[in-house]
Amino acid sequence: MAQYSRIEVASVMKQSGMVPLFYHPDIALGKEVLKACYDGGARLMEFTARGDFAFEVFSELNKYAIKELPGMIMGVGSITDAAAASLFMQMGANFIVTPSLREDIAIVCNRRKVLWSPGCGSLTEINKAEELGCEIVKLFPGDIYGPGFVKGIKGPQPWTSVMPTGGVSTDEANLKAWFDSGVTCVGMGSKLISKDILKNKDFSGLESLVRETLEKIKNLRG
Repeated sequence: MAQYSRIEVASVMKQSGMVPLFYHPDIALGKEVLKACYDGGARLMEFTARGDFAFEVFSELNKYAIKELPGMIMGVGSITDAAAASLFMQMGANFIVTPSLREDIAIVCNRRKVLWSPGCGSLTEINKAEELGCEIVKLFPGDIYGPGFVKGIKGPQPWTSVMPTGGVSTDEANLKAWFDSGVTCVGMGSKLISKDILKNKDFSGLESLVRETLEKIKNLRG
């Protein structure tokens, strides 16, 4: 069962401004990554469930977070159907992120008051997601649409909360463009938790990068 309600998760997303994304089949390495992000100030982690037996890895990482990292909110991304969403929620996922808008996922998440963030690429999809109770819409792939798309959406719909994923980096100019456009938070995967960091097991470097990126976001928001 989720430890945090959808309102609590949405609040932390808005407050921190960043959701790290990560997947690796090695549980021990995953714990190191999780702790580095936590020590760097991150309080959210989207585990992108893309590999075989990913549910087993997430289960162990979530147990670790609950026991060792108080306040760390674990969620799952790359979910494509309601059955997968239900499976991960049974393992304690606090939020569900999807690459596309699916009503079946909305229904099972709403039933448990778990935040779900669907990938949307048009105003019509965004409106439909919000009609289904979505708190924060995922803009995916972010690099295809860009900050200008967000700015265009926020004009007629200032109440819409957007989280771009893809095309977001730790570079200050990149972050400034996104937050100036009005995003609520950003999802950041390989630009934050890079292959080099994982290969070299540079967890102290990751901790520093997370801290610096969160500080940049804080300063950009004023």
